[in-house]
Amino acid sequence: MNNIEIISRKFSLSPKQVTAVLNLLNDGATIPFIARYRKEKTGGLDEEILRKIETEHMYLSVLEDRKETVLKSIEEQGKLTSELKNKILAAEKLQEVEDLYLPYKPKRKTRGTVAKSKGLEPLAKFILDNPGFNGNLDEILKKYLDGEKGVTTTEEALQGAKDIIAENINESAEVRKEVREFLSTGSKIISRKVNNPKTQAGKKDVYEIYHDFETGILNIKPYQTLALNRGEREGFLRVNLKYDKNRILEKIRKVFFPYKESVFDDILSEIIQDAFTRLIYPSIEREVRNNLTEEAEEHAIEIFSSNLRQLLLQPPLSGKKIMGIDPGFVSGSKVAVIDETGKYLEGRTIYPHPPQNKVTESKKILIELINNYNVEIIAIGNGTASRETELFVSELIKENNLNCHYLIVNEAGASVYSASPLAKEEFPTLEASQRGNISIARRVLDPLAELVKIDPKSIGVGLYQHDVNQKLLKKKLDDVVVSCVNYVGVDLNTASAALLTYVSGMNKRIAKKIVEYRDTHKKFKSRKELKNVSGVGEKLFEQAAGFLKIPESENPLDNTFIHPESYKATEKLLEMCNVPIKAINEKGEIVEMFVKKKGVRKIAEELGIGEFTLNDIINNLKKPGRDPREEMPKPVLRSDVLKIEDLHEGMKLKGTVRNIVDFGAFVDIGIKQDALLHISEIADKYIKHPLEVLKVGDIIEVAVKNIDKDKGRVALTMKNFR
Repeated sequence: MNNIEIISRKFSLSPKQVTAVLNLLNDGATIPFIARYRKEKTGGLDEEILRKIETEHMYLSVLEDRKETVLKSIEEQGKLTSELKNKILAAEKLQEVEDLYLPYKPKRKTRGTVAKSKGLEPLAKFILDNPGFNGNLDEILKKYLDGEKGVTTTEEALQGAKDIIAENINESAEVRKEVREFLSTGSKIISRKVNNPKTQAGKKDVYEIYHDFETGILNIKPYQTLALNRGEREGFLRVNLKYDKNRILEKIRKVFFPYKESVFDDILSEIIQDAFTRLIYPSIEREVRNNLTEEAEEHAIEIFSSNLRQLLLQPPLSGKKIMGIDPGFVSGSKVAVIDETGKYLEGRTIYPHPPQNKVTESKKILIELINNYNVEIIAIGNGTASRETELFVSELIKENNLNCHYLIVNEAGASVYSASPLAKEEFPTLEASQRGNISIARRVLDPLAELVKIDPKSIGVGLYQHDVNQKLLKKKLDDVVVSCVNYVGVDLNTASAALLTYVSGMNKRIAKKIVEYRDTHKKFKSRKELKNVSGVGEKLFEQAAGFLKIPESENPLDNTFIHPESYKATEKLLEMCNVPIKAINEKGEIVEMFVKKKGVRKIAEELGIGEFTLNDIINNLKKPGRDPREEMPKPVLRSDVLKIEDLHEGMKLKGTVRNIVDFGAFVDIGIKQDALLHISEIADKYIKHPLEVLKVGDIIEVAVKNIDKDKGRVALTMKNFR
């Protein structure tokens, strides 16, 4: 079975679809481009399945390369049989190939190789091949005594044979498969507390629930695996597998030595015990633990990716003048005002909190800024002194009857951005401390455009993100950012170089060239003008043009997701409907009615395009310039503060989902600390994961279930709301 057939079978696709996707990828097409503009070729496959095809193809390519290397190595040793070759070629996993290769892998010096060098391999073979032997074993052993080779006693001869057989058992692909499957399905994960002052010095033990922990290996939750790994790494826990050893030894015996009775029973039992304890278990245990970790990491990365996607796709509060406040105590709270385009207008530092307590002066400064620039929204970072600043701003709005609202903004990563080369380039005259508040304000104006400037790991919507495979995490999160940017589209005349970098087909160099061109020529007047930028060839234009919008263009199609390659077909369609191209904002619905009446297939044939492309053209003509984020719920704006003392059990509130983890969601209800909505309180029915119901940024109705004022914790419920 070739790779295309394997991928087709795994994802229930036709070989034609898989072939089309791989050909497009090989030709340099990006996944966002394929998903949006090559639906006819792929059968309308979305980004998720396209990425799965890409990943699986990469894995199979690595597998093929490894098979080739292994076969060559065994053949060079003169040990490649047709049976072994067929087994290796038929292997569908890298682990199977490695198991088959193990007996032929170049080895360091072992007890078995030493015994072989002493000429004891024939003795080992004799024991295995003669289960019904009735002669004198001592007489057989004496034949292998050789003082020159270091075999001086029958005990040494027998031990050497045992060592050889033990290694043969360890190198049996079938034995390893049996042990791996048994431990992977029939064992338990246990952890116990470790008392070691040296390794634990200066660290806090946060692993109390794992001090005496035990669960079936098939039942362990991904976050528990990662917590156990971290606790073990930090020296607080000892983690092991608990299993039925006798059953494993019996399985090994049946695989490797299937005879029911043998005069060598006691010897073989001893060998099997040694092979398992000394050789098989340590490596398979590592494999099983590693597999658990990989699964947990992939799960954590998926959750992180899902949260990140929702955070990046938060609806913008565009067209607003916004004040951003980065709260602080000793060093003060940094304030910045931006206009409707995100341009920095003015910044100040106020000291309304201890130790300075300059409340009156601080209020005067804020009122001055609000009045001077007609500020409509105040964005407050959720870090140190956040709730104190919220109280201060709430009082300010009330006392002065101001026509503005505030909201709490996740400021994670703002300090990372402030110190970055990009921030220095954007605001060369400002100190790092004055850049974070600008970022906070811009996150409200256009979350996607601002958050792409920050390493996704620093955005604060993950769990155990520093414990997982960093290479895989980066790849996955970068994919999410690319997907979001191209899903929303980019204004070619206002997008920063950081944002342009993520557009299909782009890179940092080209993004910078576009900004330089824009600075020189003021603005792009059409999509085709993009070709005037140094480095933008036909291929890059093909991949990028459809995602770059120009609201000011004379051609209204330049402000849609309709690709320039489809402009002629679109213009012909508009002629058929008697709709002028300039009137698509008002008359896009007429096109849809016309096509429905005549039939999609017929019109598509007349235009010389596919039905997928025609439907996409119609949708874009109905809503030209549409920002898909506009359909999502807007952030909750507040004018009054809420304290934990104001809450009571049963109280109903609106909140914003800030983060989602396996065991629930953290919800901002306007108090100092996000409240926990446990998975068991999300729905009236059973759900496997919070993501089935919620996503980051959702505005939800909740009720207070429990309040712990001493610890500042609030538990919520959504039951009876859905």
